[in-house]
Amino acid sequence: MLVYRLLLLCFCFGQLSVAQQNEQSVTFDDTTLEKQQITEDDLEAYKADEDFNYTEVVPEENILEKIYNWFQNILRKFWEAIFGVGTASGFLYFVFSILPYLLLAFLLFLLIRFFLKVNSNNLIAKSRKQGSILFTEEEQIIKNEDIPALINEAVNQKNYRLAIRYYYLLSLKYLTETDHILWQPQKTNEDYINEINKEFLKADFKNITRIYDYVWYGEFNVDATKFETLKLPFEHLNNTITKR
Repeated sequence: MLVYRLLLLCFCFGQLSVAQQNEQSVTFDDTTLEKQQITEDDLEAYKADEDFNYTEVVPEENILEKIYNWFQNILRKFWEAIFGVGTASGFLYFVFSILPYLLLAFLLFLLIRFFLKVNSNNLIAKSRKQGSILFTEEEQIIKNEDIPALINEAVNQKNYRLAIRYYYLLSLKYLTETDHILWQPQKTNEDYINEINKEFLKADFKNITRIYDYVWYGEFNVDATKFETLKLPFEHLNNTITKR
C-alpha cells in the first residue's frame, strides 16, 4: 500500500514538472502587422490571366440542337397535357422517353422510302422509254423492211456487226412467219428460245443467239474473215426454217 502511494506521488510531481516546462516554452509574437493595400490596378493582371478566369461559358446551341430541343419541348408538352407524363415513372416513363426517337426514325424512314420510290419510278420510266424506241425500231425492220437488202448494204459498208444484227432479226422474222414463235416487243431472246418446240430449231437458235449477243451487245470487233464464219449458222437456220 505504501509503495502504491509513493508511485502516485512520483507521477503527480512528474506531470507538474512537464506542465511548468510547457509554460516556459510558450512565446508570443508581438510584431506589428502591416496592412496590405490591394488596388484595381493590382487586380488587372489577374483578370487578364486566363488561369484565373473561373467563369463557366455555356456553349451556344447550333441549329440542329435548337430544332431538336424545340421538338422535345413540343412532345413533352403534348404528352404532359394528355397523359401527365411529367409525373410518369417506371415502364410508362421509359416508353415516352424513347418515343421521340422512334417517331424521328419513322419520319426518316418515310422520307428515304419516298425518295427511293421517286428515283425508282424515274429509272423505270426512262428504261421503258428507251426500250420502246428500240423495240419500235426492231418492229419496223421485221415487219416492213427488206432485211436481206439491209444485210447486203451493211456488208458493202463493212459494218459487219450491223449485218449480224440484221441476220438475227431475219431469223426472228422467219420464226414468226412459220408460227414457231410469237414475236412481241417486250419479249426477250430467252422467251423465244422457250417458245420453240422443235429441238433442232431450238438448238440452232440458241447458237445464233449466243453469237448475236457476243457480237452486238459485247461490241465484238468483226472483220470480213470473221464475218464469213459467223454468218454461216444464221444462214443455216434461215434456210432450215424456210424449207420446212
